Amino acid sequence: MASEIFWPEEYLPGTTDNYCSNEVIVAGLTAAQVWPYLNNPFEWPKYYANSSDIEFDNDGGPEFTADSRFRFKTFGFPIEAEITEFVPPKENEPARLAWHGWAEGDENTRLDVIHAWLIEDLPGQRVRILTQESQIGKPAQELAKAKPNPMINGHQDWLEGLVEAVKANK
Repeated sequence: MASEIFWPEEYLPGTTDNYCSNEVIVAGLTAAQVWPYLNNPFEWPKYYANSSDIEFDNDGGPEFTADSRFRFKTFGFPIEAEITEFVPPKENEPARLAWHGWAEGDENTRLDVIHAWLIEDLPGQRVRILTQESQIGKPAQELAKAKPNPMINGHQDWLEGLVEAVKANK
């Protein structure tokens, strides 16, 4: 049985203003090979055009730790974020990375999200990469109505870029 994302109650999918889930399963890669490309946000813009302006607080970085605070821009939003789950890959355990992110503003512009990742080795020398995001706020309501869905499409681009970056540097 595949592992799943652990959600804080307030962000439980189906109860928020917007939710998206994307997944790929790829042969010939491992969680340990994928992790460095996700755990170092300075790598993101190299394979995911929708991320930029990455900065860490308190002399952190370039890789995440369990108590990292950082900021970046994505989907037109300047996001402040803090790591809420940090589990590097281990044998027989999926890697987990999640952050609470927010864009400041009033009730019409504030956005709160949990963005979670799960990277799991599967039998047959395959890896499963799952990313899900649950959002609260008026901007999330608008994103949920948009067709095509920018979150689903954007996160699929992120997954595909991540896989290609790992393969190119394997």
